Amino acid sequence: MSLLRRRKQQQPPPPSPGDDSNGSDHDENKGDKGKTPAAGEPPSTPSTSACPPPPKRAKAKWSCVDSCCWLVGCVCSAWWLLLFLYNAMPASFPQYVTEAITGPLPDPPGVKLQKEGLHAKHPVVFVPGIVTGGLELWEGHHCAEGLFRKRLWGGTFGDVYKRPLCWVEHMSLDNETGLDKPGIRVRPVTGLVAADYFVPGYFVWAVLIANLARIGYEEKNMYMAAYDWRLSFQNTEVRDQTLSRIKSNIELLVATNGGNRVVVIPHSMGVLYFLHFMKWVEAPPPMGGGGGPNWCAEHIKAVTNIGGPFLGVPKAVAGLFSSEAKDVAVARAIAPEVLDSDFLGLQTLRHLMRMTRTWDSTMSMIPKGGETIWGGLDWSPEDGVECKSKKQKTNDSEVSKDVRGEPVEVNPEPVNYGRMVSFGKDVAEAPASDIEQIEFRDAVKGSNLAHSNTSCRDVWTEYHELGWGGIKAVADYKVYTASSIIDLFHFVAPRMMQRGSVHFSYGIADDLDDPKYNHYKYWSNPLETKLPNAPEMEIFSMYGVGIPTERAYVYKLSPQAECYIPFQIDASAEGGDENSCLKGGVYLSNGDETVPVLSAGYMCAKGWRGKTRFNPSGSKTYVREYSHSPPSTLLEGRGTQSGAHVDIMGNFALMEDIIRIAAGATGEELDGDQVYSDIFKWSEKIKLKL
Repeated sequence: MSLLRRRKQQQPPPPSPGDDSNGSDHDENKGDKGKTPAAGEPPSTPSTSACPPPPKRAKAKWSCVDSCCWLVGCVCSAWWLLLFLYNAMPASFPQYVTEAITGPLPDPPGVKLQKEGLHAKHPVVFVPGIVTGGLELWEGHHCAEGLFRKRLWGGTFGDVYKRPLCWVEHMSLDNETGLDKPGIRVRPVTGLVAADYFVPGYFVWAVLIANLARIGYEEKNMYMAAYDWRLSFQNTEVRDQTLSRIKSNIELLVATNGGNRVVVIPHSMGVLYFLHFMKWVEAPPPMGGGGGPNWCAEHIKAVTNIGGPFLGVPKAVAGLFSSEAKDVAVARAIAPEVLDSDFLGLQTLRHLMRMTRTWDSTMSMIPKGGETIWGGLDWSPEDGVECKSKKQKTNDSEVSKDVRGEPVEVNPEPVNYGRMVSFGKDVAEAPASDIEQIEFRDAVKGSNLAHSNTSCRDVWTEYHELGWGGIKAVADYKVYTASSIIDLFHFVAPRMMQRGSVHFSYGIADDLDDPKYNHYKYWSNPLETKLPNAPEMEIFSMYGVGIPTERAYVYKLSPQAECYIPFQIDASAEGGDENSCLKGGVYLSNGDETVPVLSAGYMCAKGWRGKTRFNPSGSKTYVREYSHSPPSTLLEGRGTQSGAHVDIMGNFALMEDIIRIAAGATGEELDGDQVYSDIFKWSEKIKLKL
């Protein structure tokens, strides 16, 4: 059998007819075809050496698709490997790595105070600010099919990408009433989950809640006062009875916790919302809650305001005027095609303006007090501020009263912060006597662009009804202070301000006993209302300092385009050197990146300090500042010493102060004021009758 196999292997296969795969051998045989072998020459026989080699396969080319697939495969494999390792490793391993790099971490405040023997005493009420509370859909149009009770705001924001125009439509309110549009019901998420995380991994209240839990707090003595932050404050009661629910829950917390009064912790716009609540709860019905003049004294131990915009924020001006802030202005200058034009049909800023201008709550943060508080054409309380100061190295909870950082000795350039909006850098820097202003209030607005172009109605803003005459009049006035800003908004957005004027006021009261101040429109303005008659109630103003914060703006006219926003921050306007306060068209001052020190600190530093006409019962007030120290490594996340507007919610020193207050400490036991800025010096420059 083996012999037969060998013979078969030696015998080549017969060639198939028409087979040209033999190459050159085939051609040679072709030339010899028909020749007879010479005499004496044996006939040729096929041999194995004459067999042609097998054809070589052509090497496949590496295409771009192959590279992409390879890259995606590597990324996915690495991701699954890291995910597996993360879930397999001990829970303490990340902390071990962090401590190996940065050194031992201090105990979280809850753990530290638990070791000291502190325990839960006063019930705690959280009041979230604007945009940090979740909103969910209860009724919507056809495009929102399948989203019942799904979060439209907060969470993953998945529907922003899947159906952006539908999302904008459902997040917008009615432009006439400031309430729901017909056929749409979006409501606040309830419970602690309403604002513990803004998006997965980005905490707001979660860290503070976890540290309070360390000393014994749980849901029976903690309450999240969630509300629809888009609505005006009084409309949250009209539509959802939110103020009544807060009143009932506080009364329940006091009754079920041994009569201990609550500690209220508002953040950001929640500070103004709770200020409104304290007036509402004592006012008689139907406008108020009917709790009587002693309700706050009987139910509230302390109000610890975090990052409170008591007197408004300049950021609200830029947001309502051009849908911008510093970062947006820079992005707009770098890639104007994305935000300004109809890139991919997005019309981003116009849709944003159309939506946010229906949110009445944004008007609560327009600067209050006019030139008396914020300064005029040639002065401001912060005159002489240094825009670059020495970074604080530490900010632990052991810091003592009135700790101040030594500033770097620089010669600050003069900054006219009182000019909140200037058209042109030259106008912002010119002497007040050289500025020639042309009155805009009675100017003819010109042709109505909304009727001439139907496509504009899809991204309708009131600028489409302004006309070129009105746009030119706004620019020719050249510079706006906190007083003329109100008139500016009435000129460029009359419908928005018509709604807002029903719910908010921005002046200073001459006589707080005037019956007109019993109206709810004044209740969120600390300059037009009195604190409750609660002498034992303490009020804290807690905020970050040491971060450049928007204070005034340099504007220019936008290039004309279809359905455009005619004004924009001039991102090309820069100061003379690195110590300049002017960066990318924005004048910066000291603050927490969102709220300037002046707004966050003035009322507790002076306006409410002692018995004043705004604080007739003499409730004690304290200023607690937290100097910003950014995280030194990525492993520290958002940091434990941050003074940024939202990140401060994870600041160890702030959390320790709040937990001590909740456990029964007073402001004096916290060593009173803790100040790093010049808030007391600036407050003295404000000539306000107290």
